[in-house]
Amino acid sequence: MNPVFSRRVPEGDNIERAVCERCGFVDYDNPKIVVGAVVTCGPRVLLCRRAIAPRKGLWTLPAGYMEHGETPEEGARRETYEEATADIVIEGLLAVYTIRRLGQVQLIYRARMEAGAFAPGPESEAVGLFAEDEIPWDAIAFPTVHWALAHARQPGGPFVNPPGGDESGPDAPPYTVTGA
Repeated sequence: MNPVFSRRVPEGDNIERAVCERCGFVDYDNPKIVVGAVVTCGPRVLLCRRAIAPRKGLWTLPAGYMEHGETPEEGARRETYEEATADIVIEGLLAVYTIRRLGQVQLIYRARMEAGAFAPGPESEAVGLFAEDEIPWDAIAFPTVHWALAHARQPGGPFVNPPGGDESGPDAPPYTVTGA
């Protein structure tokens, strides 16, 4: 038999959820975790031009959804290798951003490339190392990339969304993320 779901508050809970009318199974829909890194090589930062939607053709940090069975640090290293074929060393947690309207929590790390070897992976049209004054600021894919690049210039952390930066208001960017 196929499940038949309805929205209601399950017993012992206080949030409306999808509950199977036949067996009582609760289909929890929880936030997705995105992991990534601000990767530096000397004074330059690694950016990837997206070859996939959303925001194809715009620049981003190497980042994506964490996989089951990996730590956030392993996920950030994997995503960097997948998008830029670069091996990195994680230096520490830079920021934790919450994108409420997308149900995302983003863990962004400080990282470095010890060797300058990198090339576009299948999700990137191009990759490059940019000095701060060379970053294509008007072609950055996501607000969180702006935030992370700004936070990476500051000591300390971990940082969080800047004031007013929850992306849930009427001025939220006109895109939806189906894959990072």
